[in-house]
Order: sequence, then C-alpha cells, then structure tokens
Amino acid sequence: MKAIILAAGKGTRLTPFTDNFPKGMIKLFNKTLIEMQIENFQMCGITDITIVTGYKSEKISFPKIKIIKNEFFDSTNMNESLFCAKEELNDSVIISYSDIIYDKLIIKQLIDFKKDIGIVVRAKWKDAYVDRSLHPITEAENVLYENKKILKIQKNISDKSLKQNIAEFLGLVKLSKNGCEIFLDTYSKLSRKNLEKFHSSKSLKKAYLTDMIQEIIDLGNNVEMIQTDKKWFEIDTMEDIEKVRAKFGK
Repeated sequence: MKAIILAAGKGTRLTPFTDNFPKGMIKLFNKTLIEMQIENFQMCGITDITIVTGYKSEKISFPKIKIIKNEFFDSTNMNESLFCAKEELNDSVIISYSDIIYDKLIIKQLIDFKKDIGIVVRAKWKDAYVDRSLHPITEAENVLYENKKILKIQKNISDKSLKQNIAEFLGLVKLSKNGCEIFLDTYSKLSRKNLEKFHSSKSLKKAYLTDMIQEIIDLGNNVEMIQTDKKWFEIDTMEDIEKVRAKFGK
C-alpha cells in the first residue's frame, strides 16, 4: 500500500502565508498539514509515501519521504501532478489532496476498501459551509449519485431528480493495482489527443482530479463511494484556519 500527496499548488487564498510556503506547509497545532497526513499514514502502516510538489518545492522535505516535482506546476493542475508520479501507480495507493486534515479512521476505511476505484464522500456536508464566506458552498466538489451509483463529479452540482442525491468529494481516492492500470491507460490514451476542453477544464493539462474521475466514470468503469462521517477539514483560506483553531480551542 502506498500514499501520494498532491502538493504542487500555491494556494492563492492563503496569502500572505503562501508568498513563502506552499499551502500544504501551513501549520495547525504546531504541525504542518502535510506532516499531519504523513503521521496518520504511518500510524496506519503506510510508509511508502510520495509527495508531488511544485510551487516552493524546496520548502517541502521530510525524512524517508519521496519527493517528485511537477516542473510545470504553474501551467498545469492537480491531475497532471498525479501523473508526474505515474511510476508510483504500480500497487494499491491512496491519493490525497495536501490541504486537508482528517481522522486516521478515514485512512483505515480506505485500506479496508477492496474494489478497484473508490472516492471518499460525505452525505452531510452543507453545514460545513455555514459562515464560510471566503470559500462558499458553490466551491464544493460535489458527487451526484443515484442508488449508490455515481453519475457526475464536479464543482457546484445543484440540479438533481427526486431519486438522486448530492454528496461532497473529500479529496481522497483509493486505487487498487488494477485501478491504477485503469487510470494510467486512460491518461495515456488521452495524452495522444489534442483536447481543447476536458470536462470542466480548458485542457487535459489543466484538469482537476475530478475531471479524470468523471472520464473514468464515462468510460463505464465503476467508481465506488466510500462514505464517511469522520472528522475532515479543508484549509483553503485564513478563515478556515481560524475556524478549525476555534473549534479545537487552539
């Protein structure tokens, strides 16, 4: 079992901190976001960890952790960062955004998931956006599903039928070895095309991870929901930092 942490972005809404550091290196409770993730993975027995860096890459360094830099981080997006680490997609792997903190019990849920492709979602998600003015609910990465089957994944889904539901994608993906092969094969075929648009993005190079997941779904592959009610927080603005610190009294 491996882990890949995607940490190439700057995090413009966290200025002035991110003038000097990538947002995964912001500190909460005397530890950086990435450090907290690493410790949780290691406590769950996952020691083969890779971080994909980009902006201020030199600021990210941890003992016994592999670093791969997306050299084109300023002109690409998260999906391209993932495939900078394609050599690591040769075994079951957990993929994580770098700007989130979460209970290690979610990692255990991911480890226990035995199908090819799974994404972590929460059904009760709207309350987390109350008084979150700098990162409104329209910024949520949503999952539209019916009878547990995922139909769509993208930001700001609001339209649904009576039989459908909307959840929030939490930036965590589990791939089996076969799931990795599906991702690699799909990316290889897409890379041969000159795509002017790729789902919600302008191109494959600028694609979000959610765009890639949507492509995998559209090709007929099963992408399963791993539902959780465990603690999870996204750190996207200074307001988020203040809210999390207040919540935990630190």
